[in-house]
Amino acid sequence: MREGSKNLIDTHVHLDHKRFEHDRDQVVERAKSGLVWPIITIGVDLVSSKKAVEYTPCYPGLKATVGIHPHEASSGSESTLNEIKSLAGSRGVVAVGEIGLDYYYDFSPRDIQRQVFAMQINIAKELGIPIVVHIRDAYDDAIDILKSEQAQNTGGVVHCFSGNAKQARDCLDMGFYISVGGILTFPDSSELHQIIRDLPLDRILLETDAPYLTPVPLRGKRNEPSYVVHVAQTLASLKKVSFSDIADITTANACKLFKLEIEP
Repeated sequence: MREGSKNLIDTHVHLDHKRFEHDRDQVVERAKSGLVWPIITIGVDLVSSKKAVEYTPCYPGLKATVGIHPHEASSGSESTLNEIKSLAGSRGVVAVGEIGLDYYYDFSPRDIQRQVFAMQINIAKELGIPIVVHIRDAYDDAIDILKSEQAQNTGGVVHCFSGNAKQARDCLDMGFYISVGGILTFPDSSELHQIIRDLPLDRILLETDAPYLTPVPLRGKRNEPSYVVHVAQTLASLKKVSFSDIADITTANACKLFKLEIEP
């Protein structure tokens, strides 16, 4: 049974993923029944961004982001980015994302990743909405771009944080939030645990990155938004506060960043 009766927000879900194709409605209902609502479904390319926007009226309260992931940066033509900009003005869209740099896989050339990342930061600045940032093995370059493009004027969140303590502080100094997911529950994440212990709780968000990165004790299963409770419980243990405090504070953080309103 889940501890407490407090609302949680899963700030990063890929609801369009094919692994949710046969039971998407049930996944959403399980989230709501588990008091995980709203959730934010994330765009990673033009197709998934359009789907994210299309889902929002189907599930009242669902929010969306639109953007080009660094894996897909090679597809970030001027016309595609113009479409992303247009979609970003749609009802229910709360951020530009998932955008950033990924030097681990290098599915798109690094210079193209950097260019498309910078261009999308500027789309967010024009529209006055935050950004959702993906960084893997590229923290120094990503932080340099965030600074040079004055991303502090948009604000945002570094999702599924995997950097070091200095990089976390650099992100906080720009006004960004740090998001934690299933990796936080892994027993071999001691470095991340120490970083999170030292971060102010009012700058932390919760996520699942579902269907990826299923938390302990559910490893091996497909991840879904209702499982964010396990991330919240681990965070409560690390911060030595109650589950209720984690729910209240992380929900308030998400509402502040994404301008969400929680129905009583």
